[in-house]
Amino acid sequence: MNYNIRGENLEVTPALKSYVEKKVSKLDRYFDTTPVADVHVKLHVHNSSGNNIEVTIPMPNLLLRAEESHNDMYAAIDLVVEKLERQIRKHKTKVNRKFRQNGGVKHMFKEEDIEALNEEIANGGLDGGNGLTEEEEEDVDDYEIVRTKRFNLKPMDTEEAILQMDMLGHGFFVFSNSVNGDTNVVYRRKDGRYGLIEPE
Repeated sequence: MNYNIRGENLEVTPALKSYVEKKVSKLDRYFDTTPVADVHVKLHVHNSSGNNIEVTIPMPNLLLRAEESHNDMYAAIDLVVEKLERQIRKHKTKVNRKFRQNGGVKHMFKEEDIEALNEEIANGGLDGGNGLTEEEEEDVDDYEIVRTKRFNLKPMDTEEAILQMDMLGHGFFVFSNSVNGDTNVVYRRKDGRYGLIEPE
């Protein structure tokens, strides 16, 4: 993996860079082969929320992303890698099944060794839950746009869109429907099930 690490209101020291690369490289163990991907890491310091880290790993058919905050930057790095690991563990079976259905590689993630998994649980390595929290909504009095994102709408079916949404930990996901070419939105309902928005 190629690392692109940048800091905002923070100098990325060689020690910090080395720590990020060492921790994020732990994700290699979940893949059959080390993915050829760019790892985008943004470290920033905010007066209100302390140290924040965002990690984005775009791959041809998958996007891994997580964000964490902590008073200590090294602890924030640990937390964000743990969140990425939980995302992979939670969704790897569905991702592998989707890859097989699409006629691509047999699977993206390693098929977990049950004994190793049980040992990790016994040693307290897994928390048993998905550990993913909803993104906090900012309490604002006006409709100011504070962030704009641009991205390509990849053609996919609704199942893949839901999977991608869950991997990102978002409440909705915009995609181009591979069946009819329309722009659709899948979203998570309050009852935990999923909804689909289609144009008329």
